[in-house]
Amino acid sequence: MYKHYFLSDPELRDTIPQDYLSHKEKYEEAVRKACILFRKVTQLRDKGGDLEIFRQTLSGMLGSAILKDGNPFTLHYVMFLPTIVGQGTVEQQAEWMGKAWNCDIIGTYAQTELGHGTFIRGLETTAHYDPRTQEFILNSPTLTSYKWWPGGLGQTANYAVVVAQLHTKGVCHGINPFIVQLRDEETHKPLPGIKIGEIGTKLGMNATNNGYLGFENVRIPREHMLMKNAQVLEDGTYVKSPSDKLTYGTMMFVRVIILQDMAGYLSKASTIAIRYSAVRRQSELKPGEPEPQIMDYLTQQYKLFPNLAACFALRFNAIWLWNMYNNVTAELEDGDLDRLPELHALSCCLKAVCTADAAQGVEICRLSCGGHGYMTCSSMPSIYGLVTAACTYEGENTVMLLQTARYLMKAWQQAVGGMAMTPTVAYLKLAVSGNNNPQYWENSTVCIIRAYQQVAAGKIKMCAENMDRRIRGGISPEDAWNMTSIELAQCAEAHARAIIVDKFVESVVELNVSSALKTVLRQLSELYAVYWLLQKSGDFLMYSDVSARDIPSLQNWLEVLLSQIRPNAVGVVDGFDICDEILSSALGSYDGRVYERLFEEVSKSPLNKQSVNVSFQKYLKPFLKASL
Repeated sequence: MYKHYFLSDPELRDTIPQDYLSHKEKYEEAVRKACILFRKVTQLRDKGGDLEIFRQTLSGMLGSAILKDGNPFTLHYVMFLPTIVGQGTVEQQAEWMGKAWNCDIIGTYAQTELGHGTFIRGLETTAHYDPRTQEFILNSPTLTSYKWWPGGLGQTANYAVVVAQLHTKGVCHGINPFIVQLRDEETHKPLPGIKIGEIGTKLGMNATNNGYLGFENVRIPREHMLMKNAQVLEDGTYVKSPSDKLTYGTMMFVRVIILQDMAGYLSKASTIAIRYSAVRRQSELKPGEPEPQIMDYLTQQYKLFPNLAACFALRFNAIWLWNMYNNVTAELEDGDLDRLPELHALSCCLKAVCTADAAQGVEICRLSCGGHGYMTCSSMPSIYGLVTAACTYEGENTVMLLQTARYLMKAWQQAVGGMAMTPTVAYLKLAVSGNNNPQYWENSTVCIIRAYQQVAAGKIKMCAENMDRRIRGGISPEDAWNMTSIELAQCAEAHARAIIVDKFVESVVELNVSSALKTVLRQLSELYAVYWLLQKSGDFLMYSDVSARDIPSLQNWLEVLLSQIRPNAVGVVDGFDICDEILSSALGSYDGRVYERLFEEVSKSPLNKQSVNVSFQKYLKPFLKASL
């Protein structure tokens, strides 16, 4: 119903394929569509519409299908509004939320700088408090302090939440968020002292309007500092936040949302590749017989079906993490910060592993479509551009893993000390108590989950021991951390994979669905677990119950699962219910008319509008004559 409401609107359809537009035209078309799109969203909201469709128009598949190459409004809804809610006082929310929610103003979130990204404590933008006028003075003291990358910043937003180093009474109190007006609300011209523009073309998301921003003595009222957590009083006195991690709330929210988006994009790529593999025929399995569907080849199943399983793994984990985020957020409102470090650690490592797996998975799906997957009309290149960007935005993945590793090192010390453990690291108790020793192995999800936890615990233990050994040898803790950082990132990945497998299996068990559907989902959960076990077999042989003699049976189990999933693969992706307009792929349409649609797409090329291009007379013909 909702999809039809948007997709049937002729104003939201392309008149010219996006690939043939200039960079400027892509942006202007995106703004035109975004205005129509969110006007329609507002109408739905006012009628009591489902808020999930609201999210889908922001960063999900529906929005990406309509806006193709990025949405210049995304950060307004995904970061500007949530930051005001999460960091603003009740009075500030009353001041700003109505304006922002009704799009009287358009905002963005300006944190990342030209010289600093994930290391936000190193940000250089300054906000000095002037108690005489009760204003903050914002400056960009260096070239590297310019804000760089915020979506919508280039030409779209007229306000921003700016993260800057707060100085008052001669003391720097670290980063804090400020609401700053960037452009005149009537003329849209940059205000005095604001240096602003767009950063140019990228691998993907070229309509997102990523921008740069510099400040030269820009004054804002004291009340424009978001003060739900930290505060600056009228005389310049700084009131510290109960926890410095509360400032990172918006980033944690976005990382949770990213998991949902990665599940959606990988589902899209899997749908295209699996449907194409049911249409495409290639070679001969047996001499003289008809060419089989390429999905009948085991190697093709091995490319596709683990990624199909990953769609569900990411989706179930996204739901679980979203519920945890909401629970912890409710606890924070009551002043309970106990679970905040656990949520931060989980959002970091799951963001890192899920985005990396999704990017790799989309690329494997593209490769599985052969040369046709390289064409933009397959939608594979655009999906990859959207997914691979997530590996670096909202925290570069290696840094995210290392942030989780810090939490895991503390958790290991707590386990050694016999302290109470949070549920997601409770498995460390077994490693400390000696109950992590090898046990009888059988091909079951119980054994596999235990094995994943044994690997994670073993890697965490080794990191802690190597850190301790280096420090006892006279190396500083900071240098010891850097020297151990490869293993630390790997232990965080192992922890994430243990969580993903456990929650995937648990979610399938708890589903109240038909036995037939549960059987297929169980097969997919087993395939996901076995696939990654074999991918990381060295770790499992080193740390878990798995022995070398078990590997052949695990490989056989994987191959049996591939054959079991094969008859249902097309039905499973059809069950994603991604309509052709959202899929936007010549290779993956529901009707299977791959070759006809490819010809329809190439006919849209401007080069095919004339049988002889002007370059022949201008360049090619003189060149050919000169060569004679």
